[in-house]
Amino acid sequence: MAAQKIAVLFPGQGSQYVGMAKEFLEADAEARNLMAMAERVSGMPLGRLCLEGPMEELTRTLYLQPAMTLVNLICWQALNKAGVKADFFAGHSLGEYAALCAAGVLTPEETLALVTERGRLMEREAGAHPGGMHAVVKLDIDTVRGIVAAAQAKGALTLANHNSAEQIVISGEVAALEAAAELVKEKGGKAIPLKVSGAWHSDLIKGAVPDFEQALAKAQVKAPHTPLLFNVTAAAEADPVVIRSIMAQQIASTVRWYEIVQHLVAAGVEVFIEVGPKTVLTGLLKKIIPAEYRHKTIQVDTPATLAQCLAGL
Repeated sequence: MAAQKIAVLFPGQGSQYVGMAKEFLEADAEARNLMAMAERVSGMPLGRLCLEGPMEELTRTLYLQPAMTLVNLICWQALNKAGVKADFFAGHSLGEYAALCAAGVLTPEETLALVTERGRLMEREAGAHPGGMHAVVKLDIDTVRGIVAAAQAKGALTLANHNSAEQIVISGEVAALEAAAELVKEKGGKAIPLKVSGAWHSDLIKGAVPDFEQALAKAQVKAPHTPLLFNVTAAAEADPVVIRSIMAQQIASTVRWYEIVQHLVAAGVEVFIEVGPKTVLTGLLKKIIPAEYRHKTIQVDTPATLAQCLAGL
């Protein structure tokens, strides 16, 4: 019998909680080594933020990007040490950086340095160009595209995340978001304001891109040893030069998560492992993958869930 194909998926901002990675840090010296490296590279008290919060501080983009990436990598290190190998990697928005590291594109040090800089630049741009994000449910992508185009008369607005067939996030200026929310209601959908500190994946923060390109230029970007599906293209890419360009664009581009999962299903992936805090991506998988398609979804962010994962495989 052929081995089951495994996709390892990493969550992004919004999955954090105070106490994340606590059990791994208590049980595993290598997890503590990763933490020490991340604190050194970022210059931030990531251990305190992850384990004690407060949540308002942990949720600041500046701190959250290195903290979340570190926790994703601690969880992946434990899974990988247990002998689990991936056939594909992907990460949702910020989660793409843990995927880059897991696929050998970046070292853990480079990964932490880049997400620290990314968080700083994105927070800077959000301060200079305030905005927000709404999740739109019960409408398809073409309808939402039409709504975004119409609401752009009121200000900058972008399609930020295509998360599932009928869960789409829009991002931009408050007046444009309010106009879009009215149109969403008229079409029979629902627009839900998200608790975010900026208009992520929109033109409002594209001022971060040139500075982030400079940071990426200093990193030793390698070809992935395992296929990695990128948010910007919803496709695999092996050329380090192209990967650099994709990762710079990612800050202000649409996250094409729905298409990524469809590609994984088309490639015959049967096991989807969400590696990192909470089950946001597992919830999206349930909405995207057809019920009749034989597969299992697993989530790992503690030694207990790791043991369940290994038993399930």
